[in-house]
Amino acid sequence: MRCFVLFLLLLLPCLAHAATPGFVRTDGRRFISPDGAVFAIKGISLGNWLLPEGYMFKFRRALSPREIDAVFQYVIGPEQTARFWQQFRDNYITQDDINFIAAAGFNTIRVPLHYGLFMRETEPPQFTGPGWALIDRLIGWCRTANLHVILDLHAAPGGQTGVNHDDGTGFPLVFYVPRYRRETIALWQHIAARYRDEPAVLGYDLLNEPISPYNDEDFLNPQLEGLYRDILTAIRQVDSNHVAFLAAAQWSTNFAVFDRPFAGDIAYTYHKF
Repeated sequence: MRCFVLFLLLLLPCLAHAATPGFVRTDGRRFISPDGAVFAIKGISLGNWLLPEGYMFKFRRALSPREIDAVFQYVIGPEQTARFWQQFRDNYITQDDINFIAAAGFNTIRVPLHYGLFMRETEPPQFTGPGWALIDRLIGWCRTANLHVILDLHAAPGGQTGVNHDDGTGFPLVFYVPRYRRETIALWQHIAARYRDEPAVLGYDLLNEPISPYNDEDFLNPQLEGLYRDILTAIRQVDSNHVAFLAAAQWSTNFAVFDRPFAGDIAYTYHKF
């Protein structure tokens, strides 16, 4: 079982980027705030809000978002389930919570996202869903509370980990199916276009914990950095203001998948359980 506590630490490339007023940037191994001071991330994650996980519900068998949803549909029916999720998302995180987080001394919030709340898998995809309004509202609260936001794609189209918390089929299909790869890139470009001028957003965590150790590492690991390059290329076409966070493979622990840093304003992340 995955641990309850997740520590997000940062390893920054030795690349500097020209500062843009109002945005946190990278400079070597440091983040730099808009006033030129070093910005030390003190963060907390809003887990279970926009991506439910079974262990947070104290479930033993229904672990992925789709499995959790199926349990509710079986018990209370589709209509009541839809009403439940709407009320759950509207009330799980409130402005009072954001103010409390700021008062507790945090300066950054990481928000796990499920792609299904932000797009419909039509051809071409339509970038619509209830997630946009919820994130817009959250960013407004964080701006008022002087908090930064990291947007984290916890569940990419097709899945990027191959385990339950990416809500996939048990395989990281974003690396196998070209359509899912295209949708992931397009979703990130749409997110970046929407928030490119928002200084309360610190950056974009492109894929949470890609490629679990339960899959074909020898085949998948060499593909990870290439996917990151393609996502970041699409982001930079519309947004040059935000940091991109690149998680390592195998629960964000295997940095052998990376070559030298390929761009400025990127940060490498690892997770410790």
